[in-house]
Amino acid sequence: MTVALMVLVGPSAPSGALSARPLPDDAVRDVVPNRVMTWNICNPCEASNVDRAAEIATFAPQVIGLQEACVGDVERIRNYLEGLYGLVYQVEYGTVLQSWGRCGGVPWSPGAFGQAVLSAAPMTDHVSVEYPDGGSEDRGYMAVTTTVGGRSVRVFNTHLAQRRQEAVRADQTAVLAADVARYDRAIVLGDFNAVPYAPELSEMWALAADTDPQCRPSSAGTCTPTTDWHSKFDYVFLRGITPLRHHVHPTPYSDHHMLHTDLGPA
Repeated sequence: MTVALMVLVGPSAPSGALSARPLPDDAVRDVVPNRVMTWNICNPCEASNVDRAAEIATFAPQVIGLQEACVGDVERIRNYLEGLYGLVYQVEYGTVLQSWGRCGGVPWSPGAFGQAVLSAAPMTDHVSVEYPDGGSEDRGYMAVTTTVGGRSVRVFNTHLAQRRQEAVRADQTAVLAADVARYDRAIVLGDFNAVPYAPELSEMWALAADTDPQCRPSSAGTCTPTTDWHSKFDYVFLRGITPLRHHVHPTPYSDHHMLHTDLGPA
């Protein structure tokens, strides 16, 4: 078993990665078909992919949107989810940057960096779009069609420009919103690098609601923070879909918390 898993995860697996980390007693044991998650996994960060996989396996969403993701890290997380926890996912990428410094590889073939979507169901109609202006770093969004809660839905995953680049984020949101508006049923996952009442998010709020019904585009809204600096930057925007419940899970493996939500049928 150990030899087989070493072949599965490859030589770049972290030390000690061949042992599954015990999950909490209340962890789910199989993929939850109506659950989606967004998580900025933080890069560069000193985090073990086997620990990241254990965090995801605790909640086992049907669909997972990752940001700040190197392709190599996502492949190892995916392999650990299957090899250690029996959770099988498809994967699609929305890479926007080839970065040896961030993702390793070799200078003439650096690792790819950006977004990724993992889904327990097949994905179709994959697109990857780089924003015309990424700001201080290339940014973009990706989209796939897959199944959540037994119904087909368009899923978007994005990461907007960081820090004090409000005008750049506004332009990026306009590009994303124009695509989202084409679908009656859509889930938009991602790190928007903006608090809910930031003006640059107005086009998203016009199309969709946050999974948290108490969170509104107003400073008076009650929005659970999703980062270590006590701001809400991470969203599950829903268009034509009703949320049932959501949870924000702080984790020691990123400066962003995991945000997952269970969805209703309409």
